[in-house]
Amino acid sequence: MSHEELTARVRSIIAATQHLPQEQITADSTFQELGIDSLDGINILFAVESEFNINIPDEAAQSLRSVRDVIDGIAKLLESGQGNQAPVSA
Repeated sequence: MSHEELTARVRSIIAATQHLPQEQITADSTFQELGIDSLDGINILFAVESEFNINIPDEAAQSLRSVRDVIDGIAKLLESGQGNQAPVSA
């Protein structure tokens, strides 16, 4: 999966879970700028884990402060062999 595809999927997940227009979310957006609090962050992480079939360690989850942090974290987990890069269908 390309970095662009990964970025698009993460932006889509955040838009859906936060009921925000996807155009408002960029890789450089911080959670604070988007009005995402810690509870919202947990919901985003659950959605990301489900979408990519990965498990984000708690210590890593606590350091996520921006969309780019989420993208980079997923990329590292996928590169390490975790997860499923294909979209998971319901």
